[in-house]
Amino acid sequence: MKQLLPFLSLLTLPIAYATPAPATTVLFSTHSDGEAAQRGRLTGQVLSARREPVEGLSVALKGTSFGTMTGSDGQFRLSAPAGTYQLVVSGLGYATQELAVAVTGGETTVLPTIVAPASQQQLHGVTVTGSRTLNDQPVAIGKLPVRPLDLPQSIATIPQPVLEQQQTLRLSDVLANVSGVYVMGTTGGTQEELASRGFAMGSNNTFKNGARFNNGILPEVSSLESFEVLKGSAAILFGNVAAGGIVNLVTKKPRFAPGGSLGLRVGSFDFYKPMLDMYGAVGSSEHVAYRLNATYETARSFRDGVSSERVYANPSLLFKLGGKTEVLVEGDYLRDDRTPDYGVGAINYRLVNGPRGRFLGAGWVNNQTTQRSLSTTFSHRLNAAWQLRGLASYQGYDNDQLRISRPTNVQDNGDFARSAQRGGTMQDYFLGQIDLTGKFETGPLTHAVLVGADADKYNTTNLSYSSQAYDVINILRPENSPQRRTDTPTPALASRSHAPIRRAGAYAQDLVGLGEHLKLLAGVRYSYQESGTKKLTYKDNQLSQATPSYDDAFSPRFGVVYQPISTTSVFASYANSFTLNSGQDVHGGALAPSLFNQYEVGVKNDLFHGLLSANLTAYRIVNSNQAQTIQEFLAPGLRNPAFNPDRSDARELAGEVTSKGLELDVMSKPYQGWSFIAGYSYNHTAYTRSTLYKEGDLLRYNPSHTANLSAYYTVQNSPLKGLQGGLLAYYVGERQAGRNYRTLYDKNGHLTPDNRQLIALSAYAQLDATIGYSWQVLTLRLKAANLLNELSYNVHDDNSVNPIAPRNYAATLTYSF
Repeated sequence: MKQLLPFLSLLTLPIAYATPAPATTVLFSTHSDGEAAQRGRLTGQVLSARREPVEGLSVALKGTSFGTMTGSDGQFRLSAPAGTYQLVVSGLGYATQELAVAVTGGETTVLPTIVAPASQQQLHGVTVTGSRTLNDQPVAIGKLPVRPLDLPQSIATIPQPVLEQQQTLRLSDVLANVSGVYVMGTTGGTQEELASRGFAMGSNNTFKNGARFNNGILPEVSSLESFEVLKGSAAILFGNVAAGGIVNLVTKKPRFAPGGSLGLRVGSFDFYKPMLDMYGAVGSSEHVAYRLNATYETARSFRDGVSSERVYANPSLLFKLGGKTEVLVEGDYLRDDRTPDYGVGAINYRLVNGPRGRFLGAGWVNNQTTQRSLSTTFSHRLNAAWQLRGLASYQGYDNDQLRISRPTNVQDNGDFARSAQRGGTMQDYFLGQIDLTGKFETGPLTHAVLVGADADKYNTTNLSYSSQAYDVINILRPENSPQRRTDTPTPALASRSHAPIRRAGAYAQDLVGLGEHLKLLAGVRYSYQESGTKKLTYKDNQLSQATPSYDDAFSPRFGVVYQPISTTSVFASYANSFTLNSGQDVHGGALAPSLFNQYEVGVKNDLFHGLLSANLTAYRIVNSNQAQTIQEFLAPGLRNPAFNPDRSDARELAGEVTSKGLELDVMSKPYQGWSFIAGYSYNHTAYTRSTLYKEGDLLRYNPSHTANLSAYYTVQNSPLKGLQGGLLAYYVGERQAGRNYRTLYDKNGHLTPDNRQLIALSAYAQLDATIGYSWQVLTLRLKAANLLNELSYNVHDDNSVNPIAPRNYAATLTYSF
């Protein structure tokens, strides 16, 4: 970490001497300390004629360089020397407002609500682009309405225009724009398993509109308004989340102005996807608006015998209850049927060199998943500085999979004894959450406060079926397998287990401003969780019940942000998080949670009047008490005093895993038709202490390097106006799958060989190209993906070796109304 500090300081040198910011930026660095002491602050809110917050309006003091922009809640805040001014509120589509204001030194003046009526001037051919930079747009998943530039954490947001421009279809397409977050596997081809900074991001780390969702299914991307990433620890906000970070899918919201689109996407491998998006006021109401997103998708695959079909609907209603209260009701329904596909197989931890499309399953396999959710978000502005927000959410998840066993224990000659298997999961998830956010001052200090509490509950039922020996095929020559069967088996139900989880937490966080340049962040969360399992075995009709476990933990967070100028932040932070462990300790009790300590430093910059954002972050994450099975011998002849022969499967917190790395994120705003996104990440996650694994061994699935670059251009002011094109390049470095080698000893303390091995996966680079043309209400976009026809694999252990798709094409035609 020390070696990185000189580099960080060098990065800030050219920034401090950048061209002065425009009038819409608050300038703090051009005044003496004496003048700054006589400064005061103005704060207020801008609403439309319908009493809706207006985002992106310029709020400036006439004849000065002091100004700012309204946030997503319509609020603004600026600082200036004491005196009287004319405050000018202006923006595209709204009539300019002017009012006299007085700034009192050392005080904050709260202005009356400003109403900005719509402009009567007719606008022709105007394209409105986002007014916020990567560092200026607060993320909903952060709960506190504070711009990322003021927070000691790496944050990324991918907005809807980028998603449309790149014609994203899956989350993996979206992640190609974010450094350090990647797909670690696609087990069975039915999901995309995400990871960040060396740690898996399971369902605890994936959110939709602020509520957790089960990521065992491929989520729908066409309905997204934006994609948010909080890298690093988010334990203070959500409890036991993995240390690498969290993602939040923000779906499109209702609008009062009528509009929408109807589209059709077609592509390689018989891909067809009609899409509908419509919105507007309910009737002629000024208080109720709606939105409906719906899609249908059917496709085959480059994999022989693999197909999919899915239906999606995302209806929502927005209720305006007066000028201060909103209620947003959102529904989400997805049914996904597809062929489970465990890939091309491996022999003795070696990838099989065979056709990319070779399928080792059977014609009767099927994976059916239904996911549905309903959420209600309540927001009430108590005044210009304080807001109360509540969220109540339900999610149902049902999965039924009839499959051929994964290709494991394959013989050297390629023979694979297949079994017929079935499994099922039924899950109900309930969440209640309430947050109070506010801004106030105590003397010279400013505060941005978050206080909240949440409680959630999982009710999960798993169905297990008896595995049936089915047939034997040869994965090298499956078409010549004489014992290959085609009839559909009927595995018998073997057991049903019920695993409830109940959690609750309370948290508080304060971002304290000490003058114009320094901010301190401090907060803590208390989390409580209880869980237990009941299992009914049908063979003997026996009911077993695990002893319930009760866990709690405190998760502190500290950070400091230094802003030498208003467009640059240098930060450092510490956070603690935890994850729960399965299994029992040597005494038969529940195993304690594993604790993670995370350290992060970085610099955030908005350059060239906000046209370019460039952020660099370095981090170190240490899990100092990783859970491992207790070994009887630690070395030849050295018996482990913690081992109990009566509990040979007991576990202990005896390992340590350390992740360290560097991330760079660069994003531009559109300028003269050009826009681009770039990123790079380096990560090294390894065992740094273990009684089971070799110290220094890398953890699986994590590429040491990733990089991304996308550039797009839209023709302006010429006969070809509306034509756009771009390229997206994504690089994934070397990584490993398989299984880490273990140091094992027999009952006599002698070292025994372990047949586990790692599978080295080579680096690859994928290049995509898009071109589009918009004419009045019609838009046609074409995409060529994996232009170089690169071959690589997403591998889970050694039993789901799924090749990436070859070169493929897609076309999307959209009619807007």
